[in-house]
Amino acid sequence: MDIVTAQEMYERDQVAIQTVGVSGVTLMENAGRAICEDVKKKVSADQKITVLIGGGNNGGDGFVIARTLRNRGCRVEAWQVVPDEKVKGDALSHKKMYLNSGYELYVMEDTASLEQSIKQADVVIDAILGIGVQGPLRPPLDQVVEILNKQPVYTISVDIPSGVPADEGTKNFNGVRADYTCVLEAPKMSAFLQSTSPYYGEWNTVEIGLPNHLVKDPGREWWQQEDAGQTFPQRTGDSHKGSHGKGIVIGGSFSMPGSIAMTARAALRSGIGLLTIATSRSAIPMIAPYLQEAMFHPLEEREGVINDWKRVDWSAYDGAAVGMGLGRSERFSVQMDELFTHAEGPLVIDADGLYHVKERLNRCRDYPHPVILTPHPGEFAHLTERSIAEILDSPFAITREFAKANGVYVVLKGPSTIITTPQGEQRVETSGNEGLAKGGSGDALSGILLAMVLQSDSVFDALANGCMVHGKTAERLTAYNHSTFDLLATDLIDGLAETFRTFSSSK
Repeated sequence: MDIVTAQEMYERDQVAIQTVGVSGVTLMENAGRAICEDVKKKVSADQKITVLIGGGNNGGDGFVIARTLRNRGCRVEAWQVVPDEKVKGDALSHKKMYLNSGYELYVMEDTASLEQSIKQADVVIDAILGIGVQGPLRPPLDQVVEILNKQPVYTISVDIPSGVPADEGTKNFNGVRADYTCVLEAPKMSAFLQSTSPYYGEWNTVEIGLPNHLVKDPGREWWQQEDAGQTFPQRTGDSHKGSHGKGIVIGGSFSMPGSIAMTARAALRSGIGLLTIATSRSAIPMIAPYLQEAMFHPLEEREGVINDWKRVDWSAYDGAAVGMGLGRSERFSVQMDELFTHAEGPLVIDADGLYHVKERLNRCRDYPHPVILTPHPGEFAHLTERSIAEILDSPFAITREFAKANGVYVVLKGPSTIITTPQGEQRVETSGNEGLAKGGSGDALSGILLAMVLQSDSVFDALANGCMVHGKTAERLTAYNHSTFDLLATDLIDGLAETFRTFSSSK
């Protein structure tokens, strides 16, 4: 499903109106009716519903919603919260239809009377403002939003919570904090941003009849389970261990053996054919009992930390994951040159590896195979020399710019993980929960991604599906066996078996 900016959404409306010939009045009718169908599972006929109606397209949708709900026998109060002159065009046509149906419309003259209606309501439908909002709201709409947010009433927003920007990069705003948002046609960028997504509450998309096949691909999509089902790798009856990738993971130390062990175990649980762990010699006795299926390549060490990996035979491996528990000694920066010179397959670089690759991004551009960087926002801020706040405000633009400039895949981890290709194509994967906010979760993800990349024809599909496997496993485990407090990365790795069984059997 596409993810759009406000401008891209406007363009879709215009193609429907100007090219196809669907009138704006019809689109509004479609939108209002689709919303009523979607929210009927949230409201009942005996509840009092207050519909807050603004100007513009959202206001027009609000008139359709109020009329449709009243036609169905619902107890509805419709409140126009803008002056009459603000309601014009297609919205005015639907206002007339509402009034011609014999239904009463309240026009807000002061906020006190509106506040009383909101207090008495069971459900409020927010159809005040749409995707064109820029910056903080002005009076009296800022007061209306403040009143609504203060009341413990179930709030449903139309397309986007009023006052919330549709695009990334906006810092100062005040918006409705919805319990549920019925999104029209395609989710907007702000549904996936840390600063704005909480305003949406739960959300769902509905179709209103736009000819999306006639518009330009935005190069952004929300990756969903049906997408994974269509692209998940499958094993054939004549496959063997060499068919599913020979990988190597490099990292760990005497004091941090767990990170590389979790990466390796996650890769094995994710179907990799053969796996070698290259780590400091002193760490191997601690890791080996935990991973009997892996092979080991002992690396020379200094004070328990890897000294170099010059003796690795890169021609023996189809791909590598590097950086987990590696440490930040300067000598590893030199070793990264060795990696880019001699490795012969995709590279997944995480954790301390991201620290060392920063000064060698030019090597990423020249490397003939895929380079996959998997930072969290703090690590990505270091890579880009931007603040974490900037990363969180504009993750789509910054990751796209960085990936294209450096010829890398970027997996920017978070509640909404943004996966970007070297060409700038983007997917957002939203599975998972706060149970993943623990040390080791990223190490496990790196192992999953390495295994998926080595078993898939498409790196992009592999990364999106690997992130989904990671997140869906956390969701399932915390639904039945664990809480988000006690879930560990090792629990997640052991839980991969059921997730893979589900995905592989659904294709």
